[in-house]
This record gives sequence, C-alpha cells and structure tokens, in this order.
Amino acid sequence: MPSNSPGPLTRPSTTSDLVADLRATVRAGSVHTRGAHFASAANLFNAAAESEPYVVVRCTSAADVQASVRVAREHQVPLSVRGGGHDFWGRAIRADGVVIDLAGMREVQVDATGHQAVIGGGALSSDVVSAAEGVGLTAVTGTAGAVGMVGLTIGGGYGPLIGRFGLAADNLLQAEVVLADGTLVRTDAEHHPDLFWALRGGGGNFGVVTSARIQLHPVPTVVSGTILYPAEHSRRLLADLGQVLHESPDELSVDIGFLPGPNGDPVVYVAPTWSGDVEAGNSDDGPVHALARLATPLSAEVGPVARSATLAATDAMFPVGRRGAIRTRSVRDITEPIGGHLGRAADSFSSPFSAIVAHDFHGAATRVGQAETAFGHRNAHRMVELIAMWENDGRSDEQHLRWVDGIHEALASHSLPGGYVNFLGPEHQDQVCAAYGANADRLLTIKSALDPDSVFAATPLPSDERTRTA
Repeated sequence: MPSNSPGPLTRPSTTSDLVADLRATVRAGSVHTRGAHFASAANLFNAAAESEPYVVVRCTSAADVQASVRVAREHQVPLSVRGGGHDFWGRAIRADGVVIDLAGMREVQVDATGHQAVIGGGALSSDVVSAAEGVGLTAVTGTAGAVGMVGLTIGGGYGPLIGRFGLAADNLLQAEVVLADGTLVRTDAEHHPDLFWALRGGGGNFGVVTSARIQLHPVPTVVSGTILYPAEHSRRLLADLGQVLHESPDELSVDIGFLPGPNGDPVVYVAPTWSGDVEAGNSDDGPVHALARLATPLSAEVGPVARSATLAATDAMFPVGRRGAIRTRSVRDITEPIGGHLGRAADSFSSPFSAIVAHDFHGAATRVGQAETAFGHRNAHRMVELIAMWENDGRSDEQHLRWVDGIHEALASHSLPGGYVNFLGPEHQDQVCAAYGANADRLLTIKSALDPDSVFAATPLPSDERTRTA
C-alpha cells in the first residue's frame, strides 16, 4: 500500500504540450501560466509557502476538473487542488505542477426545509455560513471564514459547534468526487461507501471533491465572544477552566489559550460559544458569562452574535500574507505541567501575531463510533494549535520556527499519540502514523485501490512501513 509520497510523477521536458492539451480539453480561458488568475491561485494564506506551479486551471465545473486530472496524468506532472488556499503547509500547490483551482466553484445552494446545503468544491466557510444564515440555519465550520469548507470537512473539522453537532466531517452527507482516472462518482453511505468513509477524516488523498452535500442546523445566532485575563493568573485559570469544561453541556464549547496582549505581555484567551437557547446562554447566571468571573478580566465581550461575525473576527486576527508555521498536539486535559509549558511559551512569543489555542473535542463528536469514519480518535480531548505568525518583511524565519518547534517538543511527553491531520506536516511522521489510530490500515487499503499512483497528495497519510512498526 502506498504512502503519501508524490508517486511516480516526473517533470516533462517542456510545458508547451501540457498547456496545449489543457487548452484543448478544458473550457476556453481557464488555463493560465501567468497573469492575474495565475497570481491569485499561487497567492496562499501563508506567505512562507513559496512553491510555484507550472500552470493553473481555473475550473468552473466537474468536467473541467476531470479534463485537468486526465491531462496531468498523461503528462506525468504533479497535481494539486486549491480550495481556500488556507493550509499552513501550502499543499494547494505542488511545485512545477498543475493546480486545479476551485475558486470558480463557490456556489452554495441551501435547502431550508431539509436543513441541508450543496456546496461547490471552492466554497469558503464564510460562503456557507452566510448563505445558511439567510434562512435561519448554520453549518458546522471551524473558527475562520476564509478556510475552504471542503478541505476543512474532509480533514475532520474541529469547531465551536463540535459538542452539539460533531465534527464538520460528521455532517458530510454526500460528495461528488473526481477520481485519479478522471471518473466522476457520487459517494454517500450507500454509494462507494469506502470512499465516503475515507473522505470523513482522510483528507483530499482520494480525489477532487467538486461538490458536497452537508447537514445544516437551526442555530442562526450563538452566544460567543472573547474574554481576556492577565497571564499571571494562568495556572489557576486553566485549572478552573478545566473543571468548568468537564461539567459543560454539549451546547458549550470553549477555546482557551494565550495571545500576545496589547502591550506585548501575554494574556489568557477564553473564547466560549453557546449553541443552545440564546436567552439561557446569555443570562447573567448562565455558563457563558460565568467564564468572565473566574478572576478579574482585562476585557470581556460576550453576547448574542451571528456566526458569520465570529468567523470574520478570526479572519481579521490572521490576515492573508503573513509568514507562518503551525504545529499541533492533542492532550486529554490542560494539566498543570501542560499549562506550565504553554505559559512559558507565551512568555517568549517571538511575534505579536502568534497564538496558542486549545480546541474542545467533546459531546456529540465523541459519540460517533471509532470505525464509522476515517477520523482517528473519538475520545474527549483538547487539540492544541501552536501558531507562529510574523510579518513578511524579508527577515529570518529562524527565531519563529525555533519558538514553535520548542513548545511542540516540550508538549511531546504529555500528549496523546497522533494529532490533527489538517495541521500535521510531512516531517512529523511519528504523529502522522498514530493520527488515524486503528483506522490507518483500512485508509491505506482504500488509497491503494482508488489512487495506487498517489496522484493526490494532500494531508499526510502514514506510510506502510511506519504504520507496521509504530
């Protein structure tokens, strides 16, 4: 069974035949080797991801995608898929390859009666949430609106509604997928069930998802916001928060961590989201406002808000164009040793744009059977996101990489095996091998059957050898 290596694809002697064949088979005006569309597709969220493709195909239909896959395979060039382009590792572009750009496929069709939506492969999370809000519904997304909805979903999809509605992957109902041979298939629980299983947590390693049907939920408004505390109280705050979270209902999810404060000193970051009855969630004696009384906060801005506004706020915190690096660990709880490591890392933030955020995995997400989807670990835990971000000013990246790698290593002995695959890079094979748990063998078997030449290389898969010895 294959690993997630690029496979037997080689660079052609010239690009002229490749480009000519693409232009002969794909919709006119969609093939770009320079110009605004080429630059837009090559401009990723993370400026530190600096690969450049040969050619960009701006697809507007599944037929465009099918033709692009077939031509890329005939010419034996690397292939990648760009949805939102938000991946820290820059996997939307494979160097010297063909980019299937789905930015022209952002349509969202909402079925208000059935509480479902059909979304294009290039739809952003903000596109989906905004469309659903128009009829009093919402989608299970992450915390940022600029993230591609399909990529988030097929990689798992932690987010603030996880306790009540599960992962984004748990809300995938159906997908249309272009396979490695250019075939277009529809997959759901009854059609191509192995592919459907793999898409719910196995990432974009099995084909190009050109459209997806997802479940929506009647939660147009949440009670949410941000509470900031002085970092000197972090140990007690983290302990108190841990107790609160153990007792929380499914409707409450809370992100906790550290941010650089306005004056440069770190602050404890608490971001609750209540997805139940708004009046109950916003009451003074309710569980959300109680989080602002754990100590004396520096600020506490919490109340009813549309989910589209919360996504926009995160996008504003992390704009496109900075350089960045991400690492991740999963921990059962923020214990005192872990809190100590996080606090020391916050004291030494290498940039005012970096962050440490621990996300909830609880409630509905834990009640999905381990073998029901490809997602690796269904026990309650907290996924710790270690984010280094800095200005793209031409200075050395070294101090920022040293900071994020340092806290990543410090947490290793306190962490659960594996990690969140959407945030794992190829050099973290020890985590990759454990990320899918008992699902790894089945996932690799499906990969071997559907894509034996590894045409698609997205989020990392464990190699056979490492899986056998892990």
